[in-house]
Amino acid sequence: MSKLITISELSKKLGLINKNKNKSSNYILRYWEKEFKQIKPKIINKRRYYSNDQVSIIKFIKTLLKDNGMTIKGVKKILNSNKKLDYSKLQGLSADYYKKNIKDKSKVILEKVQKLKKTYGKKNTH
Repeated sequence: MSKLITISELSKKLGLINKNKNKSSNYILRYWEKEFKQIKPKIINKRRYYSNDQVSIIKFIKTLLKDNGMTIKGVKKILNSNKKLDYSKLQGLSADYYKKNIKDKSKVILEKVQKLKKTYGKKNTH
């Protein structure tokens, strides 16, 4: 049987620490449990325990959310897809995410610039 770790141990292992109080931020993991069906800790005596497989999934989620800046919706899409993902593909996922994000923001900026041009037009400098 593999070793199970508590929610506090996992928070510390992932670096989910409240800097002001120097305490583990267990609420983040509890929130992720509600959001991601893949996270299913064992509950023994009203305490959460995580297996090595669970820890791997949570590390993957944390990397996508915190390190790569993805949204919960985006991470859910990845986890719910039928594709098997590994950590080596994270860099590509991150690049695709940022590329799309920049493209969307650029489109919004371009529309604003075009709107400003229409509103103010060309000025005469006589």
